[in-house]
Amino acid sequence: MADRISSDHPSVQTVRSTCTETATGVRLEVPADERDAFPTDEVVRIVLDGDERFGRVERALTGDDLSIPGVYETPDAARDPSGEADRLLEWIEDANVSMGGSVLVDVIEPEFLYGLRSPGETTYYDAYEPPSDSLSDIASNLEEQ
Repeated sequence: MADRISSDHPSVQTVRSTCTETATGVRLEVPADERDAFPTDEVVRIVLDGDERFGRVERALTGDDLSIPGVYETPDAARDPSGEADRLLEWIEDANVSMGGSVLVDVIEPEFLYGLRSPGETTYYDAYEPPSDSLSDIASNLEEQ
């Protein structure tokens, strides 16, 4: 069973990202000095208002910054978002985050589970361990078939 922890719990690292408008929507830019808290070019679980979704953490074309270009319903959609609904854009609008404004990214389980929230807001997450590598490999193989 998962433990419930708050975003202000000492075990939760919080990273301040910047909401940036793109030609196709929005993305969250993560500063280079926080990159150790994120896997590069990997799909991770992202909690939006209590719902678990998926996003891909990408490295910027230049520099060491990272970005989260969208949040989607499935891991496959996060890998190939063409034609999929970006839940990040919806969440940004609902949370009244302005372009150039901050979004807090809570690191619940590094390289596995993250949460998004507006500055000044406290939220609660279901924290649990990522599956073992062997289980992840099996799931990846099943997704590819």
